[in-house]
Amino acid sequence: MTHVEDELADQPACWTRAATEVSRFRRELPVRGERVAFVGCGTSFFMARSAAALREGAGHGETDAHAASEFPHHRTYDRVVALTRSGTTTEVVDLLARLRGRTPTTAVTADPGTPAGSAADHTVALDWADERSVVQTRFATTALTLLRAHLGLHTDAVVADARTALAEPLPEGLPECGRFTFLGRGWTVGLADEAALKMREAALAWSEAYPAMEYRHGPISVSAGSTATWMFGEAPDGLAEQVRGTGASWVQGTLDPLAELVRAQRLAVAVAAARGLDPDRPRHLTRSVILAPEAC
Repeated sequence: MTHVEDELADQPACWTRAATEVSRFRRELPVRGERVAFVGCGTSFFMARSAAALREGAGHGETDAHAASEFPHHRTYDRVVALTRSGTTTEVVDLLARLRGRTPTTAVTADPGTPAGSAADHTVALDWADERSVVQTRFATTALTLLRAHLGLHTDAVVADARTALAEPLPEGLPECGRFTFLGRGWTVGLADEAALKMREAALAWSEAYPAMEYRHGPISVSAGSTATWMFGEAPDGLAEQVRGTGASWVQGTLDPLAELVRAQRLAVAVAAARGLDPDRPRHLTRSVILAPEAC
């Protein structure tokens, strides 16, 4: 078993622990009414997008999400929450250092003894969800589960769905597809982006992601018999029929969307195996992106 397979299978246990321990971090996490920005890079940015949509949708306050490298310093926030598994990603560390003394910051990380932990005003340490793999699975979804639980949006049913996602076989013929499209709405747009990233990282697969309603505005033109289109959450009326009309396979998510992401992670590993690839050694990638000073 690869590291990524082992770690993605551990997600139900990690989510249960995150939901149990969230009360420890009440002071470090945003309170209702604060104007908040979530930031991250790569997978963490996509989780930030989902967290921001969930928080604002739950009525807890205006919430934005930014790639750490694109943070709008002209905007004013009551708190900035950075998601960073390694705690060493250059753009995140630089942003936290720049905000110090100006805006309260919290780093959600797997290693508090890293530069991000030192640069942030507060740290939420999820060291028990850390990973050996380059490709993120359990840390990202555990961080999002912690934030869902903080908003009162996590239930035991989510964990049950994750176990189902791990136990049930993938839809027949899916690993043999040549193209993969993931769609979402609201907070699940970030999950769709993350699913597409997993396919690219682990399996070198042609994959993309869109807000579901945007898929009809051009991207559907590339759909064909070799395409699998996967919907996270409820699909807009008529979209499934339109996608099937192109000859593409339609996969309607029936589990909690975060559990559907677990299924997509499994798909990425299955496609990698079918192509003779090692998902623990993704091409051109390292566990953390640390830039030389002149590149920043």
